[in-house]
Amino acid sequence: MKTGARVSGVGAARDDSETRPTVTVADVGLESVRKNFGDFTAVDGVDLEVGKGEFFSLLGPSGSGKTTCLRMIAGFEEPTSGRILLQGRDVSKLAPYDRDVNTVFQDYALFPHMTVRKNVEYGLKVKRVPADDRTGRATEALRMVRLTDFDDRRPAELSGGQRQRVALARALVNEPRVLLLDEPLGALDLKLREEMQIELKQIQQRVGLTFIYVTHDQEEALTMSDRLAVMNKGKIEQVGTPADVYERPTSSFVAGFVGVSNVLSAGVAQRIAGEGRSFTVRPEKIRLAASDEHPQPEECSAQGHVQEVIYVGAHTRYVVELEGGGSLVVLRQNLSSSSMEALKVKGKQVQLIWNRKHNTFVDDATLDFDQTDGSGKEKR
Repeated sequence: MKTGARVSGVGAARDDSETRPTVTVADVGLESVRKNFGDFTAVDGVDLEVGKGEFFSLLGPSGSGKTTCLRMIAGFEEPTSGRILLQGRDVSKLAPYDRDVNTVFQDYALFPHMTVRKNVEYGLKVKRVPADDRTGRATEALRMVRLTDFDDRRPAELSGGQRQRVALARALVNEPRVLLLDEPLGALDLKLREEMQIELKQIQQRVGLTFIYVTHDQEEALTMSDRLAVMNKGKIEQVGTPADVYERPTSSFVAGFVGVSNVLSAGVAQRIAGEGRSFTVRPEKIRLAASDEHPQPEECSAQGHVQEVIYVGAHTRYVVELEGGGSLVVLRQNLSSSSMEALKVKGKQVQLIWNRKHNTFVDDATLDFDQTDGSGKEKR
């Protein structure tokens, strides 16, 4: 995928033999952006750069500030302080129609009485683009989203995924520099949503635009993004590639929110691994072993009893209560039809073994995660 110039300092790989100067102007930049609604701070001092041609996601739970950030980039909200930059230009006070961006919402907002083609052409018509030019651009936009045979249909005759693609074509036809997407797949059923994730990424690769995508679904963000920012309580907790964020979370919040993770307190970590610092370890990195197996020097181990066994089809989840307190979640792939035999280990003593290299130390342990179900939910 050719994404054009990448931004220095935002995770792009750089060839040391490169002699051309590095382009440092991001497609989208937020500088110390803060947004207050009365006494409530929705976004609290966010700094961010999104490179040209990136598929960038803002990921976080409800109320984390991700949608407010997107609305400020779009121009629907004005920051209380700080600056919004598009290609290095301060657009903080510009109206949405004066910015080279378009937004796709979860609510497609298609005109029900118009055909697919007329829906796609509508924005161009408002801008008084000549008819011939409108026709050509709409045809190209429909081709990009694979709807060329649907141009005479009305929205009611389309599936949810097709309506979503019409909304996408309507945004693309305006040829924006940046496309903003606010949970656009949230209204679709699971199977269709998974199909659309792949299709949306393919469309982004074909058109080469910068996409900024808001979602609370961590699997969605990991599937599509070149990079993502994990947000919590108006702040950015971590920015990185999907692999960076998943494999090397920098806080207990990120470890618990992105995927399933075991977050070990300093006390439990000291007992198991001889480390007086909190760390996380992903459940799929841990294996169940016989209680008398001897771990290698590079491995950590813990004894316990299997408290719960949950068969989930592709894998089985084990919750193991540790001797001395605490618990760990283990995931094991079901590689054969005899995997149902795993259900018989409930209540038995086992040993958990994993390589120390999979321990990721976190900078804080401010959240007390409930490890008993592996959900990473904050205790109340």
